[in-house]
Amino acid sequence: MDYNILIGGAAGQGMDTVVTMFNKVLQRSGYYVYTTANYRSRVRGGHNFFQIRMSDKAVSAPRKELDLIFALNRETLEIHSNRLKEGGVAVADSSMADFPNTKTFDLVEKAKELGNEKMITTIGLGLLMGRFGIELNYGEDVIKDTFKESLIEGNIKALEYGYEITKQDVVKMDYSDSILVDGNMAVGLGAVAAGCKFYCAYPMTPSSGVLGYLADVSKEMEIVVDQCEDEVAALNMALGASFAGVRAMTGSSGAGLALMSEALSLAGIIETPIVIIDVQRPGPATGLPTDTEQSDLRFLIHNGHGEFPRKIIALRNAEDAFYQTTRAFNLADKYQIPVILMSDQHVADSNVNIRPFDLDSIEINRYLANPAKYEPGTYKRYEFTADGISPRLIPTRANGNLVMVDSDEHNEYGRIDETAENRIKMVDKRHKKFEGIIKDSEEPWETGVDDCNTLVVCWGSTHGVVKEAVEHLNNKGHKIKALSFGDVFPLPLEKFKKYHERADKYIVVEMNKDGQFEGLIRQEALVKADHIINKYDGRPFFLEDLEKALEEVL
Repeated sequence: MDYNILIGGAAGQGMDTVVTMFNKVLQRSGYYVYTTANYRSRVRGGHNFFQIRMSDKAVSAPRKELDLIFALNRETLEIHSNRLKEGGVAVADSSMADFPNTKTFDLVEKAKELGNEKMITTIGLGLLMGRFGIELNYGEDVIKDTFKESLIEGNIKALEYGYEITKQDVVKMDYSDSILVDGNMAVGLGAVAAGCKFYCAYPMTPSSGVLGYLADVSKEMEIVVDQCEDEVAALNMALGASFAGVRAMTGSSGAGLALMSEALSLAGIIETPIVIIDVQRPGPATGLPTDTEQSDLRFLIHNGHGEFPRKIIALRNAEDAFYQTTRAFNLADKYQIPVILMSDQHVADSNVNIRPFDLDSIEINRYLANPAKYEPGTYKRYEFTADGISPRLIPTRANGNLVMVDSDEHNEYGRIDETAENRIKMVDKRHKKFEGIIKDSEEPWETGVDDCNTLVVCWGSTHGVVKEAVEHLNNKGHKIKALSFGDVFPLPLEKFKKYHERADKYIVVEMNKDGQFEGLIRQEALVKADHIINKYDGRPFFLEDLEKALEEVL
């Protein structure tokens, strides 16, 4: 059982409401959900749509062929009707009755009759539930959770009306304990679980969801959240909080990270830990502000003037986003470096239901020095050490010692020192951290068979679609191993070298024009891919399209 549904219309028609409610209904009734969002940068009008993939098995990628379209406007039918599979159906209001192969009903009139034209979305929820045989009580419960008391009765009537139109025999599903999250929410939850107490950012799509979610739960989670005037202020404020001893984080999209460049270099020289989330969108400049791409990799590796160590982790899905965010805070504290998390619009805005997070597995390690070890006047904030990591004390908790930092090159105490000898020692000290950062790197996830003749490599958000495509192709008789990278800088290559030696073909899948990740592997491992399958139209890979592309290469 694997159905693909599209809900489309103009901004302001309430699609987000019906999609959110339907996702909750599916999750509570036992289905697996994978929902992607495609929206324009406007408050009203334009063409927006959501795709909901529901299945009795775990799914991790959007499909192209549609089983059902719920159209709130004519444009949805004009654009997407050709994607309906044989036996698929489009449902719309009777005002679109002239559109071929579409079942229409008096949805708008019924919503008005019930007292509010916006109830067409709740009628739509009923249509979807009836069509797929989901028990009505799940929808009633979600309505009670969603609307205030005065609106519940009317919306339940709307739900029942839509349900009766398409009612099928109820399909009983085995309920499995799960939570429903998107990637931005998972990052926020990961930050809270890691003990983050300060998040600041300037809103920039598609990273704004992290800021919005943490602001919503700030009182409950006891975290200070601040909307800054710009990205320059955001990173500097976060660094100030971190210097004062608070776990802090900021985030933006590519253009915002560009504004943070100077402060990123400041983090490098003052060796203050910080976690930054870059939720990528297609550039250059404003580009496609509400779409997805993996085109910031080279930029983030080299962002900031001068040379200093950093860690970059690409998030593969919402579950990975939670655990990698908690890990990022520990790595930032351990090595006193900036750790950059790379997400993108596809991960950020896709809703999935996953296993509840294992909070017992989360460890918080601050790696702070013991102030009692240092008599007043003896503490060296930038002490030369074998591993490059100097003891870190918190101001006001340093046993009478000053904790000095300076953006100029400095000596072990933190005082300005521009001598050539000191400069060489300090640069070498900071770079020694790379040895430990590399040892703490995680190898990529594996999918497929060990006795492979083809190696497929991907990173970040392409993990899900590559995983499913490889599983399908191996079931057809191919022998493919897929490696999905999360740690992308420094780049762990043990598994890559192992399977590259076995494979006759080596293929890289990524969402950018230049093949940035393939180029990084070529630089580090000195091997060139036989094929690059790339996509850069701002939309994620459809499962069918990637399978076809891989089969053509094979």
